[in-house]
Amino acid sequence: MEKKELEDLRDRVLCGVVLEQAGFAVDVKESTRKAIKYRRGAEIVIVIHGGRGWFDPLSDAKGDVFSLVTHLEGVSFVEALDQVAALVGFVAKEPVWTQNARDPVPAEAIPERWAKRRKPWRGSMTWHYLRAERCLPETIIRAALRIDVLREGPYGSMWAAHVDGDGGMTGWEERGPDWRGFSTGGSKVLFRFGSLDAPRLCVTEAAIDAMSLAAFEGMREGSLYLSTGGGWSPATEAAVRVLAARPGAQLVAATDANSQGEAFAGRLRDIAEDAGCDWFRLTPPAGDWNDALQERTREEKEKKGEQERPAACPPAASRVKLRPALPALDPGRRRGGRGGGVRKG
Repeated sequence: MEKKELEDLRDRVLCGVVLEQAGFAVDVKESTRKAIKYRRGAEIVIVIHGGRGWFDPLSDAKGDVFSLVTHLEGVSFVEALDQVAALVGFVAKEPVWTQNARDPVPAEAIPERWAKRRKPWRGSMTWHYLRAERCLPETIIRAALRIDVLREGPYGSMWAAHVDGDGGMTGWEERGPDWRGFSTGGSKVLFRFGSLDAPRLCVTEAAIDAMSLAAFEGMREGSLYLSTGGGWSPATEAAVRVLAARPGAQLVAATDANSQGEAFAGRLRDIAEDAGCDWFRLTPPAGDWNDALQERTREEKEKKGEQERPAACPPAASRVKLRPALPALDPGRRRGGRGGGVRKG
């Protein structure tokens, strides 16, 4: 097959078609217009470049539609050609996006776009989202505002800054009630929250998880809470390696309690071994650290409600006088509750 025929076939069959035929399904919650996440059990493939490229976030595998077939099926390139050719005419069922496509944004515009956005304030939609829906304590939100890593996004969403080792703005995570993504034209490096020169480095998969873990630990002294933004770019890995090379560094894998989180934890362990620093696995007691924080908040509210509930009323004095032979009733009060804490895996 000539090169022109190969390119034509590559353009006519998108990676999403191959994945759907192989039993993968779109994870709408974790997808964006430019990066669509497909799942098949514990397997994950991210489709990019308008369906013409892909990568595996749990390994270094990536490429075009032909390499995708060889990756999934373990076949030769010639066999992959035949399988791709057989899929000509199929159309992938991509999600219906609610936002219009945006024009590319030059990298130099990232800091300017960030500067034009207001910081969240008490009573704003973003503040309500973080406090009421995500259950982040006010002390954590204010601490994030002091180091200037939060901004108001559209429709009550939150922007959480990613910066490089020199403190340069590279982009931001976007999270809201009905939206999640990453800044157009930006690049994922690390969200950083806490003491920037701290030796204890807690790596999570989302900025909200990083702040939630900080809430669990009460902003533990000597800790820097980090987020990869759900990805693992070469820039992210390079930034983590620089931090792990610090004298006395401790690398804490505080990633999600699922297969992807375990895969990321394995990568962090490899980095720790290369750097010669300590490594720990800190597993959230729920799916992720914000899920755990929300569960703890609900339990605390329920416990507080039980404690504030009035005790049973004692018998009236007049009724006691009418029945002097009966002892006064002790209304009593049942106390109960369930303790909680952070489990170290």
